[in-house]
Amino acid sequence: MNNQLLGTVQSGGTDHVLPLAGATVTLYAASPDAPAVIGTAVTDGRGRFSIDRPESASGAIHYATAGVGGSVLLAAVIGPKVTGEIVINELTTVAAVYSMAQLTHDGAIQGSPLPLRVAAGMSANLADVRTGEPSIVLRTSPNADETIGLRSLRALGNLLAGCVRRVPGATYNLLALTTPPGGTPAADTFQALGRLARDPAHNVAGLYGLARAAEVFTPALTTPPDAWTLAVKVNDTGSDDHLFGGPANVAFDANGYAWIANNVVQGTPNSGNFIVVLRPDGTPADGTDGEPRSPVTGGGLIGPGWGITIAPDGHVWVGNFGWGDPTEYYPVDGTVSEFLPDGTPVSPDAGYGGGTNRVQAIEADAAGNVWTANFAGGNVVVFPGGDSTQAIQGPAGTNPFGVAFASDGTAWVSNSGGLGWPTVDEGSVTHHQISADGTSVDLLQSIPLGSACKVIQVDSLGNVWLASGGDSTVYLITPDGELAGAFTGVGGMDAPWGLAIDGHDHVWVANFGRMGLGSNYTRAALTRLAGANPATRPEGMLTGHPLTPHTGYTLPSGGDPVLLRTGTPLYGPDGQPCYSPLMRQTSCVIDAAGNVWVVNNWKPDFTTDFPTYTGNPGGDGLVIFVGLAPPRVHPTAATNP
Repeated sequence: MNNQLLGTVQSGGTDHVLPLAGATVTLYAASPDAPAVIGTAVTDGRGRFSIDRPESASGAIHYATAGVGGSVLLAAVIGPKVTGEIVINELTTVAAVYSMAQLTHDGAIQGSPLPLRVAAGMSANLADVRTGEPSIVLRTSPNADETIGLRSLRALGNLLAGCVRRVPGATYNLLALTTPPGGTPAADTFQALGRLARDPAHNVAGLYGLARAAEVFTPALTTPPDAWTLAVKVNDTGSDDHLFGGPANVAFDANGYAWIANNVVQGTPNSGNFIVVLRPDGTPADGTDGEPRSPVTGGGLIGPGWGITIAPDGHVWVGNFGWGDPTEYYPVDGTVSEFLPDGTPVSPDAGYGGGTNRVQAIEADAAGNVWTANFAGGNVVVFPGGDSTQAIQGPAGTNPFGVAFASDGTAWVSNSGGLGWPTVDEGSVTHHQISADGTSVDLLQSIPLGSACKVIQVDSLGNVWLASGGDSTVYLITPDGELAGAFTGVGGMDAPWGLAIDGHDHVWVANFGRMGLGSNYTRAALTRLAGANPATRPEGMLTGHPLTPHTGYTLPSGGDPVLLRTGTPLYGPDGQPCYSPLMRQTSCVIDAAGNVWVVNNWKPDFTTDFPTYTGNPGGDGLVIFVGLAPPRVHPTAATNP
C-alpha cells in the first residue's frame, strides 16, 4: 500500500507567487545514518508534484528538497507524518536550514531520533509547510512585531528569492558571502544558508544588501541586524493564572521537555508556587499520553530559585529560595522539592529539609546524589542517593550559588559572596568530594576569585568556567585549580550570570546586565566565547575570544511593545511600554538539536524591579535562538566554519 506526498514548489508565499516548473523534488527519511531517499518527482507547469511514499517509511522525520536549477536548492521539513499537501519555497527552506543547522552534514540531514524530533518541531515554529507562510507562532504575540524574528525570517526568505528568481549575481554573491575565510563556496543555497545559520555574524551588511534585491516577503527588516540569528519567543505556561514570573533556569529531560524554575508571581515580588514544563517546541505540556501537565505545583514549591535538575532516575529536583516579604513568602527551613517524570510530587507539602536554607543551584551527580547550593546556610548540602533524611553537611562557604561536576564525580562550587547588589563581596570557587565512607563532604581546595559569582560549568577537558557578575568577568580555571584566563567586555558581555558549554567546548554566556538604580538593560545580549579545547577552537583563535559580534546576539523589537501572555503590557496597564523582548538573563541552555534557550529572568528596568516588597521584577518567558549551538553530546552535529 502506498501513500502519496502532494505539493507545490514555488517562490513566494500566498502573495507574489511564482510556480516553479521542472524542479526536481526528492523526499528523504532522516536517520543517524545517511538519509534514505523515499522517492523523487519533477514538478509540472504549475509547480505541482506527487511522490509515492511506502508505508514502511512512516514514523521517520521526513524532509524534501527541490532543485530549481543551477546551485539553487530549496527544502522543507515535513515531520514524522506525511499527510496532506505541502509547499516548498524560500520560507520553508529557511525554517529547514536553521532548525536542522546542527544536524546537517554536507547537505544531508541526519541525527538520532530525539534531536530530529526537536528540530522538526522548531522548523514548524518558523514556517508553515502547508502554506509556505510564516508560522502562526511567529505571526502572533509574543513574537510578531514584538521582536524582529518574523521580519528576519522574511529577510532571509528574500535572500533566497533573489536566487530563485534569477536576480543577476544573487546566487553567486550568496555563496561568496557565506564562504568562511580561506574556505570554498558552498555547493548550493541550502548549504550556504546553513553556514550562515551556524555563523550568523558573518558578512551581515553584505547579505542584508543582497536580501533587499528581491523583496518578495514583506514587511522584512529595514536595517541590518546585529547577526542573522532566528529566535522564537515563548510565554505560555499552560495557565494564565500562573504567568511566567522570572523563569530562572531550564533542565531538559530524556524526552526533550524543558522543566523551568520560576521565581515569582508575575507583577509582584512575591514567591511563585509552581514550575513550568514545555514541550521541545516550546508549547506547554498538557498531560497528553502521560506527559506532565504544566504548570506543576505541590511538593513544597515556594519561590524556586535558580536550581532545577533531572536526576539519573528521571526525577525532577527544585531548590526553593523565597522572594518578597520573608515573613510570608520564604520556605520554612529552606526546602527542596522532588517530582516524578510525570509531574507528580514526591516530596511532602512542606518539601524536604535536611538542613537546607534558601537553595540556589541543585544538581544530581551520576550516582544520584543530589547536591544543593545552600545559599543562606553558607554551605553545600548533599542528599546521598536523593535521601534528604541522610543529608550530609559540607564545609562553610560564602553564599554558594552554582554546582558543576568533574568527570571523576567531584564537585566544583561557586561561592557568590552575595547576589550582587547593593553590596558586592568577594567570591570564591571551592572543590569538593564525598568522603570514601559517605559521611562527609570534604573540601579539596578553595580559590578566592571574582565577586557575585553565579553559574559554574565544566568542559569536556575538565576546565572550570565561572560567571562572575560583580566584576563582569568569565574566569577559566584548569582542572588542577590554576587560574588560566579572565575574559571581560567582549562579545556583548555584561554582568554574566548563566553559562553553557556547547559540543565544541565553546562557552555561552547569559548576561544579566549591570545592577543599580537607574540601570535599564534594553540591549540584552547572549555571548559566545571560544573555548579552551584546541581541537575544536578555530585555527589561530585564542581561548576566550568572542565568537559573537561586539553587541552579542540580540533580539530587538520589531516596533511593538512587549505584552504578557494575557495581552497586558509588560509593566502593567499603567506602566511604561517596554521594547526589549530579550531581558535580564540568568540561564542559557542548549537542547538536543542545538537550540539555545535563554530565560528572561528580570525585566530590563532595575529601578522598577528591585524594591523587595513592592517591585515588579519577574521576566515574561524564554527566547529560543534556533539551531545556534552544537549540542553538547551529539555525534552527528555539523562542524561550524
